[in-house]
Amino acid sequence: MKDNKEIIGVIGAMDEEIKALLNAMEDVQEQERYRVTYYSGKLCDTPVVLCKSGVGKVNAAVCTQTLIDYFQVDAVLFTGVAGALHPDLDIGDIVVSTACQQHDIDASPVGFPRGTVPFQDVSIFPADEQLVAWAVEAGHSISGVKVLTGKVLSGDQFISDAGKVRELREQFDGACVEMEGAAVAHVCHLADVPYVVIRSMSDRADHTADVNFAEFTELASERSASMIQAILRLRMQK
Repeated sequence: MKDNKEIIGVIGAMDEEIKALLNAMEDVQEQERYRVTYYSGKLCDTPVVLCKSGVGKVNAAVCTQTLIDYFQVDAVLFTGVAGALHPDLDIGDIVVSTACQQHDIDASPVGFPRGTVPFQDVSIFPADEQLVAWAVEAGHSISGVKVLTGKVLSGDQFISDAGKVRELREQFDGACVEMEGAAVAHVCHLADVPYVVIRSMSDRADHTADVNFAEFTELASERSASMIQAILRLRMQK
Protein backbone atom coordinates (compact mmCIF):
# COMPACT_ATOMS: atom_id res chain seq x y z
CA MET A 1 0.00 0.00 0.00
CA LYS A 2 2.91 2.43 0.52
CA ASP A 3 6.43 3.26 -0.61
CA ASN A 4 9.19 4.56 1.63
CA LYS A 5 7.63 8.01 2.04
CA GLU A 6 5.79 8.85 5.23
CA ILE A 7 2.02 9.12 4.88
CA ILE A 8 -0.05 11.39 7.08
CA GLY A 9 -3.64 10.52 7.92
CA VAL A 10 -6.01 13.46 8.32
CA ILE A 11 -9.51 13.12 9.77
CA GLY A 12 -12.41 15.52 10.13
CA ALA A 13 -15.85 14.56 11.39
CA MET A 14 -17.96 16.70 9.04
CA ASP A 15 -17.91 17.91 5.43
CA GLU A 16 -17.05 21.45 6.54
CA GLU A 17 -14.00 20.15 8.39
CA ILE A 18 -12.38 18.49 5.37
CA LYS A 19 -13.67 20.62 2.48
CA ALA A 20 -10.80 23.12 2.34
CA LEU A 21 -8.20 20.37 2.65
CA LEU A 22 -9.76 18.27 -0.08
CA ASN A 23 -9.89 21.29 -2.39
CA ALA A 24 -6.16 21.87 -1.79
CA MET A 25 -5.10 18.26 -2.46
CA GLU A 26 -3.44 17.11 -5.67
CA ASP A 27 -3.47 13.75 -7.50
CA VAL A 28 -6.52 12.64 -5.55
CA GLN A 29 -7.67 9.03 -5.68
CA GLU A 30 -10.74 7.74 -3.87
CA GLN A 31 -11.30 4.45 -2.07
CA GLU A 32 -14.24 3.38 0.04
CA ARG A 33 -13.74 1.34 3.19
CA TYR A 34 -16.51 0.58 5.66
CA ARG A 35 -18.80 3.11 3.95
CA VAL A 36 -16.27 5.95 4.35
CA THR A 37 -14.52 7.57 1.38
CA TYR A 38 -10.74 7.96 1.78
CA TYR A 39 -8.96 10.50 -0.40
CA SER A 40 -5.32 9.68 -1.13
CA GLY A 41 -3.09 12.32 -2.68
CA LYS A 42 -0.66 15.10 -1.91
CA LEU A 43 -1.15 18.13 0.30
CA CYS A 44 1.68 20.63 0.68
CA ASP A 45 3.93 18.12 -1.16
CA THR A 46 3.18 15.50 1.51
CA PRO A 47 1.45 12.15 0.87
CA VAL A 48 -1.82 12.22 2.82
CA VAL A 49 -4.98 10.19 3.22
CA LEU A 50 -7.97 12.36 4.13
CA CYS A 51 -11.35 11.19 5.33
CA LYS A 52 -14.60 12.36 6.90
CA SER A 53 -15.26 10.03 9.80
CA GLY A 54 -18.73 11.14 10.73
CA VAL A 55 -19.66 12.33 14.21
CA GLY A 56 -18.92 10.37 17.36
CA LYS A 57 -16.26 8.21 18.94
CA VAL A 58 -17.06 4.93 17.20
CA ASN A 59 -16.90 6.51 13.74
CA ALA A 60 -13.61 8.21 14.61
CA ALA A 61 -12.11 4.99 15.96
CA VAL A 62 -13.06 2.99 12.86
CA CYS A 63 -11.50 5.59 10.57
CA THR A 64 -8.33 5.79 12.64
CA GLN A 65 -7.86 2.03 12.64
CA THR A 66 -8.49 1.91 8.89
CA LEU A 67 -5.91 4.62 8.26
CA ILE A 68 -3.36 2.69 10.32
CA ASP A 69 -4.06 -0.85 9.09
CA TYR A 70 -5.08 -0.36 5.47
CA PHE A 71 -3.38 2.87 4.45
CA GLN A 72 -0.41 2.39 6.80
CA VAL A 73 -0.21 6.04 7.84
CA ASP A 74 2.72 7.14 9.98
CA ALA A 75 0.83 9.79 11.96
CA VAL A 76 -2.75 10.96 12.42
CA LEU A 77 -3.95 14.56 12.54
CA PHE A 78 -7.52 15.30 13.57
CA THR A 79 -8.97 18.64 12.53
CA GLY A 80 -12.26 20.31 13.32
CA VAL A 81 -14.35 22.35 15.70
CA ALA A 82 -15.05 22.14 19.42
CA GLY A 83 -16.74 23.88 22.32
CA ALA A 84 -14.52 26.00 24.53
CA LEU A 85 -14.08 25.06 28.19
CA HIS A 86 -11.05 27.20 29.06
CA PRO A 87 -12.21 30.70 30.08
CA ASP A 88 -9.54 32.38 27.93
CA LEU A 89 -10.86 30.86 24.69
CA ASP A 90 -13.10 32.74 22.28
CA ILE A 91 -14.83 31.57 19.12
CA GLY A 92 -12.22 30.96 16.42
CA ASP A 93 -9.35 30.34 18.86
CA ILE A 94 -7.35 27.11 18.60
CA VAL A 95 -6.67 24.27 21.02
CA VAL A 96 -3.79 21.90 20.30
CA SER A 97 -4.12 18.68 22.28
CA THR A 98 -1.48 17.73 24.78
CA ALA A 99 -3.68 14.75 25.64
CA CYS A 100 -7.21 13.44 25.14
CA GLN A 101 -9.65 11.81 27.53
CA GLN A 102 -13.21 10.49 27.36
CA HIS A 103 -15.41 12.46 29.73
CA ASP A 104 -18.49 10.28 29.31
CA ILE A 105 -17.04 6.93 30.32
CA ASP A 106 -18.20 6.31 33.88
CA ALA A 107 -17.64 3.11 35.85
CA SER A 108 -17.60 4.94 39.18
CA PRO A 109 -20.32 2.72 40.70
CA VAL A 110 -17.79 -0.14 40.66
CA GLY A 111 -14.87 1.90 41.91
CA PHE A 112 -13.24 3.45 38.85
CA PRO A 113 -12.87 7.24 38.70
CA ARG A 114 -15.02 8.86 36.06
CA GLY A 115 -13.13 9.19 32.79
CA THR A 116 -11.15 5.99 33.44
CA VAL A 117 -11.26 3.04 31.05
CA PRO A 118 -11.68 0.08 33.43
CA PHE A 119 -8.79 -2.39 33.67
CA GLN A 120 -6.59 -0.35 31.34
CA ASP A 121 -3.31 1.30 32.32
CA VAL A 122 -3.85 4.49 30.32
CA SER A 123 -7.04 6.55 30.09
CA ILE A 124 -5.47 9.95 29.32
CA PHE A 125 -3.73 9.58 25.98
CA PRO A 126 -0.77 11.93 25.39
CA ALA A 127 -0.30 13.55 21.99
CA ASP A 128 3.00 13.37 20.17
CA GLU A 129 5.27 16.14 21.47
CA GLN A 130 6.79 16.96 18.07
CA LEU A 131 3.39 17.20 16.39
CA VAL A 132 2.19 19.41 19.24
CA ALA A 133 5.20 21.71 18.80
CA TRP A 134 4.62 21.98 15.05
CA ALA A 135 0.92 22.62 15.61
CA VAL A 136 1.61 25.45 18.06
CA GLU A 137 4.12 26.99 15.65
CA ALA A 138 1.60 26.64 12.83
CA GLY A 139 -1.10 28.31 14.89
CA HIS A 140 1.09 31.28 15.63
CA SER A 141 1.42 31.84 11.88
CA ILE A 142 -2.31 32.64 11.66
CA SER A 143 -2.86 36.26 12.57
CA GLY A 144 -5.44 37.21 15.16
CA VAL A 145 -5.85 33.69 16.53
CA LYS A 146 -5.12 32.59 20.08
CA VAL A 147 -3.51 29.15 20.40
CA LEU A 148 -3.67 27.19 23.65
CA THR A 149 -2.40 23.72 24.44
CA GLY A 150 -4.38 21.50 26.75
CA LYS A 151 -6.47 18.41 27.26
CA VAL A 152 -9.20 17.71 24.73
CA LEU A 153 -12.27 16.02 26.22
CA SER A 154 -14.46 13.77 24.11
CA GLY A 155 -17.90 12.28 24.58
CA ASP A 156 -20.92 11.26 22.56
CA GLN A 157 -22.76 14.38 23.70
CA PHE A 158 -23.19 17.90 22.36
CA ILE A 159 -22.48 20.10 25.37
CA SER A 160 -24.68 23.20 25.66
CA ASP A 161 -24.97 23.82 29.39
CA ALA A 162 -22.87 26.24 31.44
CA GLY A 163 -23.04 23.97 34.49
CA LYS A 164 -21.69 21.07 32.47
CA VAL A 165 -18.88 23.32 31.21
CA ARG A 166 -17.85 24.10 34.80
CA GLU A 167 -18.05 20.44 35.74
CA LEU A 168 -15.85 19.30 32.84
CA ARG A 169 -13.36 22.08 33.43
CA GLU A 170 -13.10 21.41 37.16
CA GLN A 171 -13.18 17.61 37.10
CA PHE A 172 -11.00 16.95 34.05
CA ASP A 173 -9.12 20.22 33.48
CA GLY A 174 -10.27 20.19 29.87
CA ALA A 175 -9.47 22.99 27.46
CA CYS A 176 -12.27 22.12 25.03
CA VAL A 177 -14.92 19.47 24.46
CA GLU A 178 -15.89 17.59 21.30
CA MET A 179 -17.01 14.14 20.16
CA GLU A 180 -14.11 12.30 18.49
CA GLY A 181 -10.57 13.16 19.60
CA ALA A 182 -10.16 10.73 22.49
CA ALA A 183 -11.22 7.83 20.28
CA VAL A 184 -8.54 8.77 17.75
CA ALA A 185 -6.03 9.12 20.57
CA HIS A 186 -6.99 5.76 22.10
CA VAL A 187 -6.50 3.88 18.83
CA CYS A 188 -3.21 5.66 18.11
CA HIS A 189 -1.96 4.87 21.61
CA LEU A 190 -2.69 1.17 21.19
CA ALA A 191 -1.01 1.14 17.75
CA ASP A 192 1.98 3.29 18.77
CA VAL A 193 1.16 5.84 16.07
CA PRO A 194 1.76 9.55 16.82
CA TYR A 195 -1.25 11.84 16.76
CA VAL A 196 -2.38 15.35 17.52
CA VAL A 197 -5.88 16.88 17.66
CA ILE A 198 -6.37 20.44 16.47
CA ARG A 199 -9.65 22.11 17.36
CA SER A 200 -10.94 25.55 16.50
CA MET A 201 -13.66 26.88 18.79
CA SER A 202 -17.07 27.12 17.15
CA ASP A 203 -18.90 27.84 20.41
CA ARG A 204 -18.48 28.12 24.17
CA ALA A 205 -20.44 24.92 24.96
CA ASP A 206 -23.06 26.96 26.84
CA HIS A 207 -26.72 27.82 26.23
CA THR A 208 -25.77 29.65 23.01
CA ALA A 209 -23.82 26.68 21.64
CA ASP A 210 -26.44 25.55 19.13
CA VAL A 211 -26.64 29.02 17.53
CA ASN A 212 -22.88 29.65 17.60
CA PHE A 213 -22.09 26.20 16.26
CA ALA A 214 -24.16 26.72 13.14
CA GLU A 215 -22.87 30.24 12.58
CA PHE A 216 -19.16 29.75 13.16
CA THR A 217 -18.49 26.14 12.14
CA GLU A 218 -17.26 27.07 8.66
CA LEU A 219 -14.93 29.80 9.96
CA ALA A 220 -13.53 27.53 12.65
CA SER A 221 -13.12 24.66 10.19
CA GLU A 222 -11.18 26.86 7.77
CA ARG A 223 -8.79 27.86 10.55
CA SER A 224 -8.23 24.25 11.56
CA ALA A 225 -7.59 23.32 7.92
CA SER A 226 -5.04 26.14 7.63
CA MET A 227 -3.30 24.71 10.68
CA ILE A 228 -3.03 21.25 9.09
CA GLN A 229 -1.42 22.69 5.97
CA ALA A 230 0.99 24.77 8.04
CA ILE A 231 2.02 21.69 10.03
CA LEU A 232 2.74 19.75 6.84
CA ARG A 233 4.90 22.62 5.56
CA LEU A 234 6.83 22.69 8.82
CA ARG A 235 7.43 18.93 8.61
CA MET A 236 8.87 19.39 5.11
CA GLN A 237 11.26 22.05 6.37
CA LYS A 238 12.66 20.04 9.29
